[in-house]
Amino acid sequence: MTELALAVDLGGTKVEAALVDASGAVVPGTRHRQPTGSDATREALCDALVRVVAAVAHGAEGVHGVRGVGIGSAGPIDHAAGTIAPVNMPSLHGMPLKDAVADAAAAAGWRDIPVSLGHDGGCLALAESWVGATRGSRASLAFVVSTGIGGGFIVDGTLLSGSTGNAGHLGQMHAEGDLTLEEVASGPASVVWAREQGWDGRTGEELARAAASGVRVARAAIERSAGAVGRALADVAVLLDLEVIAVGGGFSRVADDYIDLVAQALRSAAVLPYAGSARVVRTGLHGEGPLVGAAALILRP
Repeated sequence: MTELALAVDLGGTKVEAALVDASGAVVPGTRHRQPTGSDATREALCDALVRVVAAVAHGAEGVHGVRGVGIGSAGPIDHAAGTIAPVNMPSLHGMPLKDAVADAAAAAGWRDIPVSLGHDGGCLALAESWVGATRGSRASLAFVVSTGIGGGFIVDGTLLSGSTGNAGHLGQMHAEGDLTLEEVASGPASVVWAREQGWDGRTGEELARAAASGVRVARAAIERSAGAVGRALADVAVLLDLEVIAVGGGFSRVADDYIDLVAQALRSAAVLPYAGSARVVRTGLHGEGPLVGAAALILRP
């Protein structure tokens, strides 16, 4: 019987769930999502969890072998307590997400199975090292540039989770003065910066189109983001001697050469040769990475 995990991913805009098999593949017909948002309440999230897990169960009728539930959440998380305190969802601070997901799974018929919670960046790193772009590397980082910025580290096949389970929050590193990397290089921050320079768009998608059509301010915002990310990665690569860095997230696709810009900035900023030799690549799993990584908490202990 094929082993499966129920995977749940909570981000700033949606909660998503699916079944994932032991090969790291999402089971067809089981992937479902519900919207969340920065103002999501605990009650609304609990309702969304019940709905999305029930939809997975409905799509998996006749499927057996669910070994446990893996949860990847925007962080910080409290691994021991099973609670979360997402930077971009203040109303959920202190929410017992692990218990809420266990209740939703029980309501859908999956009772008395283990539930494991990790932060979403760490889950992405697990997924990419399992079946994605960093597979086979000795020391790697996988991270996203989107509404927020965060990632996770894998060394010798093991996730570096840290003392509280939160290692990899790159977005909260300082980048320019008192500003964090997230406040400089994320999608929303880049849009705000471009508007301060006179651009009149409002979204990352508009910024991408403007840059592609030759609007200099839009292009400058993209280069500013990639440069800040690359410089931060140069520091991280010095500390952890990384072999491969996989970059994903919606804003990383704002320009075809965004990954190249990040790599150039890393090489320019790297003080030591081994740090500058870290390869920068695009993540290999696209939108499935967080779910696959959440499942890895169960299927690849």
